[in-house]
Amino acid sequence: MRLITAIILCGYLCCLLVGCNSSNDHPDPGPSEVNTIENHFVSLINADGRTISERFHVPQGFTRQVSEEGSFACYLQNLPLKPDGTKVKYYDGREKTRDVYLAVVDLSLGERDLQQCADAVIRLRAEYLYAGERFDEISFNFVSGFHAAYSKWADGFGISVNGNNVSWIENSNNNHSYESFQRYLDIVYAYASTFSLENQLAAKSISDLAIGDVLIQGGSPGHCVIVVDMAWNDDTREKVFMLAQSYMPAQDIQILKGDGEGSPWFSAEIEGVLKTPEWTFEVSDLKTWER
Repeated sequence: MRLITAIILCGYLCCLLVGCNSSNDHPDPGPSEVNTIENHFVSLINADGRTISERFHVPQGFTRQVSEEGSFACYLQNLPLKPDGTKVKYYDGREKTRDVYLAVVDLSLGERDLQQCADAVIRLRAEYLYAGERFDEISFNFVSGFHAAYSKWADGFGISVNGNNVSWIENSNNNHSYESFQRYLDIVYAYASTFSLENQLAAKSISDLAIGDVLIQGGSPGHCVIVVDMAWNDDTREKVFMLAQSYMPAQDIQILKGDGEGSPWFSAEIEGVLKTPEWTFEVSDLKTWER
């Protein structure tokens, strides 16, 4: 992807307030904002931005995807971010020292080593569905094959795990409250993994890459990342995308550094493999959620 020479100021108000169909057409930057040939770089980061689409500009000549209000893509593009410069924290309070991210998603982590890579992807999908009260669609498989449906949990049941024997038991403390929903996610994190999530998702061609898709390699350890934003260049037909991840041990969800210095964007012109800061994926690792 060609080096950036100017900033296109863009961003969206939160989709839950005004939707994602905002215009991102803005006048060209003034002369003081235009980068010199010698410097070759202008920051793509708006330090005051509170969401993904507000924090990160698209490269010059690119247009950010305008997603349908209420869609998973819209939700991801408008994920809340902690203040610029915030450090990723592990579940035990330590700071992550590896310089692999540009921003931290503002979602709770908890004090247990639970929300790792697959769990972060599960968290984002589940939070989106919960916010839309699509409770019947919140369902994740354990490694054992057990089908953990949130609607069953919210009807007053809990999950008993004894080795590979998993079953539903009555639990009147479980309901549709957000606190109960978080307890449900904790048990999913404990018994799901990249193995089970990979099998739950559907294979997809890299040429059809979209926001919400997941690159995943099931394993021990395995890893996965999720596409949270996209943009394209109408002249060159190039697409770029942004990735979020958690990792081991459990840590805040983070926006990864992309292909260029200070950029969150990866080129979609992938030949065989995609190297992210902490993992290398094959193009065949792309998966998506069942519609």
